[in-house]
Order: sequence, then structure tokens, then C-alpha cells
Amino acid sequence: MNPSPTQPYSLNEPEPLPLRVDMNTGKSRSLRPCDSCRRRKSRCEIADGGVPCVLCHFHQQECTFLEEPQPRKRKATTLSEEDNVLNTSSANISLFTEKSRSVGLSPTNAPQVRQAQTIDDYADLRGPSLLKKTLGLQYHRHSRLIGSTSQYERLLLQVGDFCKSEDTPVGSSVLRKVNDLDAAFLLTPDADTRTHQDEISDLDSIEALVAPHNEALIHLYFRIVHPSFPILHKKVFLEKYQRTHREFAPPLLAAVYILALSWWSYSSELALLPKPDVAKLEQLASKTMNDIIQRPKLSTIQAGLLLLQRPEGDSWALTTQLVGIGQDLGLHLDCSDWRIPSWERGLRKRLAWALYMQDKWGSLVHGRPSHITTSDWRVKPVQEGDFPENAADEDDEDGSTEVERGRALFCEMIKLTEILALLLSTFYTIQAEDEIEERAPEGVRWLLEKAKPIQLSLRQWYSSLPPSLKMEVIAMRKLSSTGYLHLGYYTVEITLHRRIIRSISSADNASLRTICRKAAQARLSSAMEFVQNLRAEHLQSFWYSASKYSFALIGTFISLLWVTALEKEEAESYKAKLDEYRWNLMLSSKSADFIERAITMLATSSGVLVKSIPSRPDIGFILNRHSQRAVRNSSSARDHPETTSQVQSTGYQSESEWQDDNDLENAILETPSRTNTAVRDWRGDQLWFANVLNTTEDAFGNQDMSNPTNNFLAIPEVGDGDGAFNF
Repeated sequence: MNPSPTQPYSLNEPEPLPLRVDMNTGKSRSLRPCDSCRRRKSRCEIADGGVPCVLCHFHQQECTFLEEPQPRKRKATTLSEEDNVLNTSSANISLFTEKSRSVGLSPTNAPQVRQAQTIDDYADLRGPSLLKKTLGLQYHRHSRLIGSTSQYERLLLQVGDFCKSEDTPVGSSVLRKVNDLDAAFLLTPDADTRTHQDEISDLDSIEALVAPHNEALIHLYFRIVHPSFPILHKKVFLEKYQRTHREFAPPLLAAVYILALSWWSYSSELALLPKPDVAKLEQLASKTMNDIIQRPKLSTIQAGLLLLQRPEGDSWALTTQLVGIGQDLGLHLDCSDWRIPSWERGLRKRLAWALYMQDKWGSLVHGRPSHITTSDWRVKPVQEGDFPENAADEDDEDGSTEVERGRALFCEMIKLTEILALLLSTFYTIQAEDEIEERAPEGVRWLLEKAKPIQLSLRQWYSSLPPSLKMEVIAMRKLSSTGYLHLGYYTVEITLHRRIIRSISSADNASLRTICRKAAQARLSSAMEFVQNLRAEHLQSFWYSASKYSFALIGTFISLLWVTALEKEEAESYKAKLDEYRWNLMLSSKSADFIERAITMLATSSGVLVKSIPSRPDIGFILNRHSQRAVRNSSSARDHPETTSQVQSTGYQSESEWQDDNDLENAILETPSRTNTAVRDWRGDQLWFANVLNTTEDAFGNQDMSNPTNNFLAIPEVGDGDGAFNF
């Protein structure tokens, strides 16, 4: 094994430095750090040639020793090495946390691509390192979970010598047990895989494409993207990069650069310089991603997830591959008791939930079956301790993203995705859609009953959002990614109401149809106003990969309400709303390039199709399409003979002819008053359930409405509630 000739850069615990005698105590002690390193609480490493120290040289700043030392609190010495490295007083250090000029931005000192020797095995690193005992990020080999039905019998791992040893040689590979039961992995050398020999040249090519701006781009990535999408371990990444870029998975390094390039103008040093060739970077990222899939590591998942966040990076095929790789790595399991570094347990949980989100939102975006099921998912919820950064790691530079708000955002997006997963499994699987088709003659009431727990979950989720995630909370000169969370909320609401609107038929009475449509209209109005009132701080921040689809979905929802309108005036109003929404998207696209792709998606999905909507509503088609399909399907007609007569007996009536004179229903259908608030608050869970609970006792059981406090779902003022936000 050949350790790197360069001393590893520890981000947490200093190595022993040259000693000198303290004249007061007569004891030897380490050379004192420079003023800048002391303020950063970083190790101050001075090369043989003397000052400046390594970090001052990196930041091209003066290296002074003038300030008096501050009192220090000693850490306990009983921690294991990896936990000590992570939790010492220097845990908040970052190579790029201070606003300073990056190396190599001047043509006269443009650095060449480093040719440093790589590490064969992190266990051979000199000094402390976070990477020494890792399972999923080893440099020279990759790991695969041993499943319960594989050729390796799990019971054999619990007897004899296997029970006493963590690592057992198996040919050129190693069997590693990570707990006292049966969780085990097979660790295989990377050298045995195809194209492994190309990794160094690929990494050098990627590094050369962005040189001499490499460090500045990494700085941008950790300033803007990472806080809102924390799937990397910042200290691990920077420790590796300080040694050499050759320790990374090529597509991961490329993905970090590609995403950072979207905020090129947010670096004062880069803004006026020509941008590197993004297309070539993406080509290399795609090529190398295909190469490394056969040797799965946590970095493979990280690279794939980041590449999917590109404005044009969405790919269901890649998402599918990542889910399979994640299962290879055991990301679907609870790693709480595994014998791996504590930081890796946190990283695995964050990556697992990021993969879960990508699978569920990808399933929604592409209309495909989800690959992750609750029966095969054992990952514990993320906790504060699973995130290594905190407010002390935040960058003060203008245009940065807040670390702690980003952490809360990530956690709440996971919770929202779990509700989305329930919605998709309840209404959008093949089995669920078959059931909806079979029960169409019953009307929409049974579907509303199934929707009730989902709607209540959305209400509870929204009411428990931390105040820091309200849209109006924006720190001065900071970007805010909370927009993608709230947009996701509207997307889940619309996806639920989309199913309800599709299911309305002549089997439902006029009042119930009107109730459902008014509820859908309320969601649409709030979503449109959300888009209209987005600020530049939102638009120019990081947006989740599904966001462009979510923007397009609002337009798709308008077209659904348009084509199902029963009155000509209503249909014309939705036509006008679609034009208005397109205009608002066009205005927003000037501040966010990815919205241009949402406009394109909307144009291709709805622009042509809405031209076929008749000028006068075809009421027979709108209300009886389920029955008509049943007639065309002979087997369904035999199962439901009443549908044939229903189709024949239903006439082409106007909606007004179906209205009854029930005073209670008329009161419920009263249009909610609107306020002058720029973006109206509304109770996202209340509107349509209030009406259904009041008017369809046979669907939900008798409700006691005599006491107003019992009617917790009463229709609110559109401008009053907890379902949206105010600016």
C-alpha cells in the first residue's frame, strides 16, 4: 500500500506540529496558529519554508501572528478516532467559508491539473481522517449487501469464526459484518471491474475543463446548493479534495461543477470571466456515470442524484438505476446499529431519503410505478444529529443559502414526499385505477372517503411547518429554496384534486359536483398566486428536480378544469386563466432559466391538446365518459348492466337545470370571499371536505353540525388560514 506523499488535510483534529518550549511552564507545546486559522478554528499548517501557512496561501491573504489566544475548552479523549475527528472544536472548519479570492483566477498564476498520487487504502492514511473506517466510500473497493436469499447463508455469519471477526477474506474480496446479527456486505476490489483504469484520466479531464476555477466552483456549490440538498458530507469532500481530485467518483466531481456553474454570476471573481464548457462536462458526467454503476459506492448515488437536479437532467431510467444501486448498498435498511463511522450513518440516512424522494417524485413526473415500497423500507427518520453542518458553517457571502433553514427544508420535503407516496399508492397504481374504473357508477363519494386521511395529513403537515420555512421569511441578501417545498405542496394538492375532478360523473348530484369543482378552483387560484408572487430570492435559488414539472402541472390542471367545465362561461374563464398563467411563467422565466423548460413542457403537453376542446361543453361526454367506456367493454357491461340505460337516459342538460333548492347546500356553495392579500392564505385541507361532510351524510356518516365547533372543516375565508402564505 502506498500512502499519498502529501500529508492528508484533516478538517477536524490537528496533527502534531513542530514543538517549542514554553518559557513560562518549561513544557513543550505546538506552534501557535496564525490569526486567520485561529478565528476559523482551523489547523494552521506551516510548510518547511515558513509563513504563510497553507490556508493563508490558499486564500492569498496575509498570515499574521498578532492576536492573543482565546480560552479553550478541552474535549474528552474517550471518543473513537472517527468521532473525535468529527466532534472536536475545529468541526466547523471549511476550506471555503471565508469570503476570499480563489487561487488561480489570474492568467499569470493559472494552476495546472494536480498530478498527486492517489491513496490505495484509506486505512493507511497518516493522521486522523473521517474516511479510515468507512463502508460505502472506500477508494479501492466497493460494497454490496448480502441479501437473505443470496448464496451466502446468513446463519453461517453468526457461528464460529465469522461471529468473532468483522472482516473475513473470500478470495480477492472480503466479507464484512456490520452488526451482531446478519447485516453483512461483500467488499470487492474496484480493479476487478471494467473501465476502472480510465478513472484517473476521466477525473483529470473533468478537472482540466473547469481549471483554474475549480476551488471557486466548489465554493459556490457549498454556498448555494448543498444547504438545501445536503446529500454530501462537506468535510469529507473537502478533505479528499485537499489531497487530490483523483479520489472522487468522476461523475460526482463533474456534477458538483455542473450545478455550481448555474450560479457562476454569484461569484464576484467569476462573474466577468468566460464560463467553462458545460456541454463537455455533461458528456463526461454521462459517460463516467455509466462506467461506475458496476462498482457501487455512496458516491455513485450522490453523483446520480446531483445529475438529476440539472435543469435538463431528469431521467426515469437513471432514477431506476439509482434505486437498484441503493439497494445494493443497503440504503433501504436501518443502519443505526452498524459498526461504521457515525458520520456515515447520518450520510446513509440522508442519501436513503433523498433516493426515496427521487423515486416518488419521479413516479409522479413520469407516471410510472414507484420502485420503493413500504414493505421493503426500514430507514429511520432523519434527526438533527444526522446533519454534520450547523449555523456556524454558514457562509456570510451575499447570495448564499442558510444552512439550518436548508436542513429544515430537506426534512419537511421528506415528510411531504411520504404523503405523496400515500397518494400515489391510493389513487395512481394500476390496481387503484382499476378499482376507480369499476366503482365509477357509484359516483365520487367513495373516492372522497379514501382521500380524507390524505387531506388531513396534508393539513397536519402544513400546520406543523417551522416558521422559518414560511415564504415571506427571507434573510437579507440570501437566497431561499423554500419555494420548491411550497410548490411541492401545491403539486400534491393538485394531484389529489386531479383524480377527484376526473371521477365526477352524472352519478353525483349537482351540489356535490359543484363543491368538488369549487374546491379545485380554490387550489388553482392559490397555486397561480403563489407563482405570480415568487421573488427573485426564490427564483434564483436551488429548485428540486420535480419543480419544472410542478410548474407545468398547474397549467395542466387548468386545462383539466377547462375541458370538464359544464357551462360555456366557466370554460371561457379557464381558457383565460391558462393564458394568464402562461404569461406569469414567462415573466418568472426571466429570473429562472429552468422555468423556460416548464413553459416548453406546458406548451407540448397542453398547447396542442386544448385546441380540440369544443367551444360549447359536451356535457354528455364529460359526465358519462365512465359509463360509455363500460358500454364499450362488454365484460364491464355485463357486470354493470345499469350503466347502459344510464347512458341512454342521460340528456344534454345545462348545469343550471341540475341545481336543487336545498338551502343548506346553497349556503355551503357560497363563494368564499377574497382578500386583497398578494397571496391568499387558505386552509388547504378544509374547503371540499367541509362541503362533503355537510352534504353527503351517506358517504361519511351523520355529522353533528349543530355545534359550530364540531365543524372543524368549515369553509374559511380565502385570505385566512394556514394553507398558504403571505408576503
